[in-house]
Amino acid sequence: MISVVLLGAGNVATHLYKALKASDTITVTQWYNRNIKRISTYANEVDITDSLNDIKEADIYIISVSDDAVAELSQSLPFNNRFVVHTSGTVSLYDLDKKNRRGVFYPLQTFTQGADLDFSDVPFCLEAIENSDLSLLQSLAAALGSPNYKISTEQRKRLHLAAVFVNNFTNQLYRIGHEISEANLSDFDILKPLILETAKKVQTMSPYMAQTGPAVRRDKKTIKKHLKLIENPHHKAIYELLTDSIAYTHGRKKL
Repeated sequence: MISVVLLGAGNVATHLYKALKASDTITVTQWYNRNIKRISTYANEVDITDSLNDIKEADIYIISVSDDAVAELSQSLPFNNRFVVHTSGTVSLYDLDKKNRRGVFYPLQTFTQGADLDFSDVPFCLEAIENSDLSLLQSLAAALGSPNYKISTEQRKRLHLAAVFVNNFTNQLYRIGHEISEANLSDFDILKPLILETAKKVQTMSPYMAQTGPAVRRDKKTIKKHLKLIENPHHKAIYELLTDSIAYTHGRKKL
């Protein structure tokens, strides 16, 4: 059994706790959060605490807090030479306090409160200084049923940047599409098969080859009609920027 102490109670930590708890080969020894009310509903399942001085011994300590709080929390841990990892996509391995063995256990996935998640669809990017610690992280990911990859800090930072484009920015475009459709009394559900097909295509071909639409066709008349329909200036700026980006990518001059 791999014993784990979880530190933090945000979306990532909560999803991770549920997955860890469900594994037959992982023991969640303790869950810490400075505001114990955030985890009080789990008190019947796991030992909870809001005191760092009461932290129990475990194989791995997983810090899953906001990026800005990772270094401070690692410095505040009242023990030495234990294996401490964080789950951030951008924080350096070396931002963890060197009094402990250090690693990264970054789940490259979107975590939303109330949305169920299958951890077989959650790839983990792993990093550790010691080979034995890396092997332990690989075993932890395997126990969750998750794919895992040995990734350097620089690779992880760039993957996180790419993730912002393919997830956060894409979701904002969904929100704009939702606003446009709802404003004209159209049902956003009509667009959902298109969303799914777009995601399916990039599983088997490159995004470059999958690109369609007026920008790649250089269909100026349709583009002008769209721009006349857009009332929100921010939406218009996004439309123009993305149209120019697609045109440039496909070897066409600015439309």
